Formats: sequence, C-alpha cells, structure tokens
Amino acid sequence: MALLAYLKSLFILQLLMGFVFVVSGLIINFIQLCTCVLWPINKQLYRRINCRLSYSLWSQLVMLLEWWSGTECTLYTDQATVDKFGKEHVIIILNHNYEIDFLCGWTMCERYGVLGSSKVLAKHELLKVPLIGWTWYFLEIVFCKRKWEEDRNTVFNGLNRLKDYPEYMWFLLYCEGTRFTEKKHQISMQVAESKGLPKLKYHLLPRTKGFTTTLQCLKGTVTAVYDVTLNFKDNQTPTLLGIVNGKKYKADLSVRRFPVEDIPDDEQECANWLHKLYQEKDALQEMYSKEGKFPGPTIIPPRRLWTLLNFLFWATLLLSPLIKFACGVVVSGSPLLIIGFIIFLIIASVAIRRLIGVTEVKKTGSSYGDQEAKKQN
Repeated sequence: MALLAYLKSLFILQLLMGFVFVVSGLIINFIQLCTCVLWPINKQLYRRINCRLSYSLWSQLVMLLEWWSGTECTLYTDQATVDKFGKEHVIIILNHNYEIDFLCGWTMCERYGVLGSSKVLAKHELLKVPLIGWTWYFLEIVFCKRKWEEDRNTVFNGLNRLKDYPEYMWFLLYCEGTRFTEKKHQISMQVAESKGLPKLKYHLLPRTKGFTTTLQCLKGTVTAVYDVTLNFKDNQTPTLLGIVNGKKYKADLSVRRFPVEDIPDDEQECANWLHKLYQEKDALQEMYSKEGKFPGPTIIPPRRLWTLLNFLFWATLLLSPLIKFACGVVVSGSPLLIIGFIIFLIIASVAIRRLIGVTEVKKTGSSYGDQEAKKQN
C-alpha cells in the first residue's frame, strides 16, 4: 500500500495522466467540431454522438476519483428513488461547498448512465476554458453572465432547445450561484436579514431566478427535482489536487426526490419552495455535523469498469508514441532536442495546473454581492 501511495504521488505519472486528458480532450473537441455538419441534417444523431464523446472525456476525471484515489461515495436515500435514476429527465440541486462537488456528482451520473448527457447552468467565463468549456459548448450547455437583463433570451432559448433531448439528462443547478466561503456567507446572511428570510448556517441564500426559469422551461420534459446534499466524513476538505495525488475521501450524499407536479407553478411560490428546501438542507447538514451521517437508509452504487477501460484506451493510444519519441530524444544526444522536450514538459505541467486551478475555491466563484470586489473587477 505504501508503494502504491508513493507511485501515485510521483509527478511524472501525474503529468502523463494530465497529458492523456489534455490531448484526448483536444482530439475529442476536434471530432465534435466535425460533427457540427450533422446538426442541420439529423440533430438527434448529432446529440447522441456528442453524448458519447463527452463521456469519453469526463469519465477520465471520474476514473481519477473512483480508481486512482479510491474515493467512496455513499447515497442516503430509498430504493424507490434509486430505481428511477437514469430513467427520467431531472433537475439536480446540489450544495456548492467543495472543489470536487461536481466530480462527486459526475460519479453518480456515470454509475447510472447519464454522464455524457448531464447538463449544467454554467457561468459564461467557463466557455473560454479549453476542453471543459469547449466540450460543454458542443453539448448545448446553457451559459449565463449572471445578469438577468443580458441572460434572459440566452437562457430561455438554450433551455427550450433541450425539451426534445433524446437522452435522459440530469440538469445540475448550483442555486447558491457560487461556492461557499465564510466571507460570502456573511454577505449572504446580511441579504437574508434584509429580506426577512431565515438565516442559513451551512449554505448561501439560494438565487431563485435560475431555478424557477429552468423549471418553467423544462416542465413537461423533466419529471422530478433531486435535492442532493453533499458532505465528507471526518471533516475532510477534499481538493482536486488531493485526488490527483491519490488521496482517498469518503463522500456522503443525501438524495431526496420531488415530483415536478408537487412544486408550485407560480414563480413567487416556487421561489418560496426553494427557500424552504434550503432550510431543510441546512437542517440536514446540522444533523450530519452532529452525528456524522445523514438520516435514512444507505446505498453504495458499484463503480463500473467503463471509466478505467476508457482511460486505458486513451493512455495506450497516446503514451506509446510519446514514450517512443522521448526515448528517441534521449538516444539522439542532441542538446537542442532535449532542451526542447524539457520545455514542452514544463509548458504541459503549467497548463495542467491551470486547468486544476479552475476548481479551486479561492480562485473561483463570483463576488456575491461584495460591492468592493465588483468595483475591482
């Protein structure tokens, strides 16, 4: 075990895995670009192909969580809810506290066969991020600037296009709008006090417009809302770098299913429903803080081999010529070639580190009402 942990910590292995992810992602993005010719001919075929292509990329990250770090994911829910997973269009509401919360969500998507078709209401800045933003663009992800006057038409049009999506999709919403930090929490609770809303201890005040709009546009397509509350055993604070280094975490997810017909149609009543939901989520986190677990029965969905096999396919395809080329550089004895290869490795490591930085709590998220920060931006 000690040897395995040591191997996982080796920078060269991490760099090689990053190389596989980046290069395979660029290849996948190029193929996605080529599939655009199918859109006017057969839109549903275009969508099905892009679901498989995005799965091939995202499952490499899921492989890191499941097979490389060995992180465990336990569901707290009933079997009747689990039986519906992957068999209906749904909206997912997930708390936004951790760097790898999206990865835990993707793991559940993968285990129930909806990873390639999973959607999210994403901030517009992510569209510029290589691989991630580009893949999402081809997947018809809805991007917004968090300014309703500018977003209204974009969001409505993007959501309406998804009504006839051929694959079952899980549409993820971070209703808090940004990742939880103490500073943002203080500002958020000041807003709650000014609006006469109950204060939350573990969440930011939810922004209701995105939820009510998504539900309004996709009603008739989505059949339920899944409320997911995530926490980690032993007060762990997981990071993507920790996953890359092979650190094992234990994730617990409380999942509750709400049929769409049980959620009010009126926009204000729907917003009130969401506020009440977050008060319940806060109570769940309080219980977890005291007892170390969520209420209800537990289910541990088995991990699947597909993520590992997919990564091994890309690793075999891309690392063989890279290793052969590296050996040729060393054997050549050419200082110019060796220096060039070292520079390539440095650039690759910096690029991969910048991609990881996209998930870091301190470097992401909006200013969330911080007027001073807004003036600086």
